[in-house]
Amino acid sequence: MGRKGKEVEDDFIGEGDEEREKGPLRELLGMILYIGIVLVITFLIITFVGQRTHVSGDSMKNTLNHGDQLIVDKITYRFRDPVRFDIIVFPYKYEENTYYIKRIIGLPGETVQIADGEIYINGEVLKESYGREVIQDPGMAAEPIELGEDEYFVLGDNRNASSDSREPSVGVICGEDIVGRAWIRIWPLNKAGILKHQ
Repeated sequence: MGRKGKEVEDDFIGEGDEEREKGPLRELLGMILYIGIVLVITFLIITFVGQRTHVSGDSMKNTLNHGDQLIVDKITYRFRDPVRFDIIVFPYKYEENTYYIKRIIGLPGETVQIADGEIYINGEVLKESYGREVIQDPGMAAEPIELGEDEYFVLGDNRNASSDSREPSVGVICGEDIVGRAWIRIWPLNKAGILKHQ
């Protein structure tokens, strides 16, 4: 009886050693799998849902300031068109990896003009509260600009210190070039929160 009990005990100890050897390997494989899943999810979020960006310059002051950190929503415009006063991000066509952030003022099919410091949409003064200063330089918008079916006219909120649709180097923005809309400010912490567009 004693002999059989000893054999069983020996067998049990042997299995435990094998399990202990497999333990670290299992943990390593589990960790690699976990990191892989996190990287894939991060890639999908950055590509299709949102991405982090920072504001450089004062063209959107006082709404956004130099150094602000933002999350850009890249999914909303897959379900609806941009609307007036949305703050959007789009690539600057003359410089790689450079993006502009501006506010939509004119929508597809509209005629935009700036005269006597005022913005006119289809001949009527636009009522808005973002640009608090009189526009000194209308640029190309001194003459009426007719927007095509997928074109948007954008301005910075700091109207007299902004490169925007008034300049030939920026011009009107095609909807297909819009990366997304500014969604959440994450820095500085005392101003963190969802951005108001309307």
